Amino acid sequence: MNFALIGAAGYIAPRHIKAIADTGNNLMVAYDKSDSVGRLDSSFPDCSFYTENEQFDRYCSKQMRKQNPLHWLSICTPNYTHDAFIRYGLRLGVNVICEKPLVLNPYNIDNLLELENETGCEAYTILQLRLHDSIVALKKKVDSAPKDKVYDVDLTYITSRGKWYYSSWKGDVHKSGGIATNIGVHFYDMLQWVFGPVRQNIVHVMSFDRVAGYLELEKARVRYFLSINAQCLPNEAVVGEKRTYRTLKIDGEEFEFSTGFTELHTRSYEKILAGEGFRISEARNSIQIVSQIRQSTPIGLKGDYHPLAKLPLLQHPFGWSDIKC
Repeated sequence: MNFALIGAAGYIAPRHIKAIADTGNNLMVAYDKSDSVGRLDSSFPDCSFYTENEQFDRYCSKQMRKQNPLHWLSICTPNYTHDAFIRYGLRLGVNVICEKPLVLNPYNIDNLLELENETGCEAYTILQLRLHDSIVALKKKVDSAPKDKVYDVDLTYITSRGKWYYSSWKGDVHKSGGIATNIGVHFYDMLQWVFGPVRQNIVHVMSFDRVAGYLELEKARVRYFLSINAQCLPNEAVVGEKRTYRTLKIDGEEFEFSTGFTELHTRSYEKILAGEGFRISEARNSIQIVSQIRQSTPIGLKGDYHPLAKLPLLQHPFGWSDIKC
């Protein structure tokens, strides 16, 4: 089948390009405002490429009238553009695969579902943690546990970013959705998928570089801390000269899922192309969680909060006023 791809120069695009190749399909055309897309040569050197949306649209529209039309559109663009590009793909007459977060607000999903019905085309999202072997096994364990069993979960994810982050769209809460959305949405999706729907969503600390809070799920009490600031790294990470720290503790025991990520996008594509992928309605719960976090007023260090929530808040590297994340 023939694919088009929007966002070919982005960070996540290589995983989609590899997935298209690994599943035996053809990337016919790609688009990005940046022309740093030499990565296309490794799998699709004959792929047409455009840096102007009008040229890309003209190519796609013409191709849809030929005997060898496009079948799929993959979206790897900044978060705030996902909704518009999904709409474009559905109206073009192709099925769509969109990188997470699917959209920034739950009501966007409702509008996209209506457009799916109008066009007869389908949109899917990437929720790759649901395909991770360790997490699948964890869900089976939780599902088979006594119905009244409630787990205590601590999630810590610190992925260090430099000053460039704040100058890019990722540092703009209106474009990225903030820290919770940009680096946490797949974790929230995984947690609610494994432990059930949200009963309570409390934010303790929220700043430009971190968010800490508490989620009460059907089968878990979750304390979380997410940050992009290297100054939040624990001593064991600093000593080991690590820039990323990720840990998930369940009832005090470390849950290991640090490996097994390399092929998850390819597995996602395999599922989607087999008609078993995650439709956009599957993203609703996680988008609802991050939307509520973004709109919350932090309560401070009250109740059951993550230990790292006590870390002192820092000044924005550019001196900007603090913003919600």
